[in-house]
Amino acid sequence: MPRPTLTREQIVRTAVALLDEEGLEGLNMRGLGQRLNSAPTAVYWHVKNKDLLLTLAGDQVWDEIRLPDLDAVDWRTAATAMAGDLYAMFTRHPWLVQAFATHLFHGEGKARHDDHNLAVYEAGGFAGPAADRAAAAVFTYVLGNAAPAAATAALTRRIERDGQDAEEVFAATMKEAAEVAVRFPRLRSRVEAGAAEAYAEGPGDTFAFGLAALLDGLERALRTPGTTAGG
Repeated sequence: MPRPTLTREQIVRTAVALLDEEGLEGLNMRGLGQRLNSAPTAVYWHVKNKDLLLTLAGDQVWDEIRLPDLDAVDWRTAATAMAGDLYAMFTRHPWLVQAFATHLFHGEGKARHDDHNLAVYEAGGFAGPAADRAAAAVFTYVLGNAAPAAATAALTRRIERDGQDAEEVFAATMKEAAEVAVRFPRLRSRVEAGAAEAYAEGPGDTFAFGLAALLDGLERALRTPGTTAGG
């Protein structure tokens, strides 16, 4: 039977903290046991393997996303809020974005989010599969925008494990990229204007712009006969 000194909830919370600090590559039962001041074998009493542990950790963080009251706000306000919370959650836990490529996440936390998210688009007038498509379009957009932050976090860890300074490596790479970009007129104008630096400093503004444009498109679809029906 499971040892009384540990609980599954404690193990999962600690796994999330470990993943936030060290990424997917840093998750192992030995390191987790050290953080819990317990032997790795004690962890196995509660979680049978690392894949299950990652699934549990991945499901827990979905509870960070607030579920707007659809009696208090309109569907677009709710959709914007949920997409913003999802983006913030992904950027707080970049390992989850990476793990989507190798794991199928499921659980009560994600199901609660997904069910309410569908209710948002149904409240807007999308029915059946049309609500699924609308929700999927926004989810894919959010995931794509969170991917660069996840990639940067993973790359930073790899560079630092190799004994290099991540900031220096990134600066050198950006310099090389700029030297190539100036050969092309549109890229050259942006390099000279410092647009690349401005974009890097304000990814949230770019996210908000694109999300608004996507929701504009969904609103137009609501006014197009046949596009919001189920079937």
